[in-house]
Amino acid sequence: MMNNWNSQILNNMKKILFLTGTRADFGKIKSLITILDSHQEFEVFLFVTGMHLQKEYGYTLIEIERCQFNNVHTFENYTHETTMDLTLAKTIEGFSLYCKEVQPDLIVVHGDRLETLAGAIVGSLNNILVAHIEGGELSGTVDELIRHSVSKLSHIHFVSNDEAAKRLMQMGEMQSSIFTIGSPDIDIMFSNDLPSLEQAKEYYQIPFSNYAVVMFHPVTTEFNQMKRYADDFVNALLEDHHNYVVIYPNNDLGSQHIIDTYQKLKTNPRFRVFPSLRFEYFLTLLKNSQYIIGNSSAGIREAPYYGIPVINIGTRQQNRAVHADIVNVDYSKKSIANALLLIDTLNVHSSTSDFGLGNSAALFLSSLTSEIIWTINHQKQFSISQ
Repeated sequence: MMNNWNSQILNNMKKILFLTGTRADFGKIKSLITILDSHQEFEVFLFVTGMHLQKEYGYTLIEIERCQFNNVHTFENYTHETTMDLTLAKTIEGFSLYCKEVQPDLIVVHGDRLETLAGAIVGSLNNILVAHIEGGELSGTVDELIRHSVSKLSHIHFVSNDEAAKRLMQMGEMQSSIFTIGSPDIDIMFSNDLPSLEQAKEYYQIPFSNYAVVMFHPVTTEFNQMKRYADDFVNALLEDHHNYVVIYPNNDLGSQHIIDTYQKLKTNPRFRVFPSLRFEYFLTLLKNSQYIIGNSSAGIREAPYYGIPVINIGTRQQNRAVHADIVNVDYSKKSIANALLLIDTLNVHSSTSDFGLGNSAALFLSSLTSEIIWTINHQKQFSISQ
C-alpha cells in the first residue's frame, strides 16, 4: 500500500528541467533550483554545459556538485570553431537528446546566452513549456538579440521588474504569461549563509586589506577591437595604485585576448587573478570591495545593492538600467585612468528597488504551485491589445 502511495506521488510530480552554461547564470538560478528541489510537488533536473566544463574557466561544475542536486547531467558543447552558431547547434543536439530521456513538464532557461537559446528552441519545437528568467531587459550587444529571441520562443516569463514586463508586452507577449519576481541572485546576496570576509580571503589567499574587483568581458560585436581594448584596460590598471581581485571573462568570442593580456598582472603583487570564484564568496568579496571596474552585469545588478561604486567600461551594458552611482567611460586608457583618479571620492548609496526584494525564489515557487502556469497554452498567441 505504501509503495503504491509513493508511486502515485512520483507520477504526479512535475519534472522541471533547468539549463545552465555559465557560473553567472547558475548564480542567478541557484535559489530557484534549491527551493523546487526540496518541494514534494517537483522533481528537478539540471543540464550542465558550456563554461562549467572548461578547465581554463575554473571548471565550475564543481560548484554545482557541491549543491548535491539529485539529477545532474553534463554535456560538453564547446567546439574549436570560432563561431557561436556551431556551438549553438551542438548544444541543441545534446539538450534535445536529454529532453527525450527526461520528458520534462517545464524547461527553465535564464538570460541571454547561446545555451539559453538552445534550450528555448528545443522546448518550443518539442511542445514543452519554456520559462524564461529575466527576459525583457536591454543591453547593447548581440546578447540582446538572443534574449529577445528566447522571449519569443518562451511561453512563461519570470521578469525582474515592471519595466521588463512592459517591454515583453510591447513584443506581443501575453500579460497573463508574465510574472514579476525580481532578480533571483538578490536572494543569495542577502542570505545569512554568505561566508565572512575573513573566510573568503583565506579561501582564495587574498592578502589585501583594501581591494577592487575586476570583471571585463568580450563584446562579440566588437571582436576586432577587443585586443586593443584589453591592452588599454590592463595598462590603465597597471599604472593605478589600487589592489585588485581579477576574475576571468566569460567564454564569448574575444575572451582569449583578455586572458592573454591578464598574464601581465600575475607577477604584480597588487593583483590576484582567478579563472572563477564561488558565487557566495564572490558576493562577499564584492560587498567589501572599494569598487568594481569592467563591464560585468554585476556592476549594474549586485554592486548598487551593496552600495559599491562602479566604473562601467564600453558598450556591453548599454541601455541597461543604470544606477546614479555608476561612472560610465569609453574603452580608452585615458578615460579609464581619469575614472580611477575620481573613484575614491565618489559618494554612493545602496539601491533596493530595481530588481526585487530578495524573495524571488518564494515568488517563483508560488507561481509554479498555481494552476495558472500549467494551463498556459503551448500554442503562443501575439497580443495586440496592449
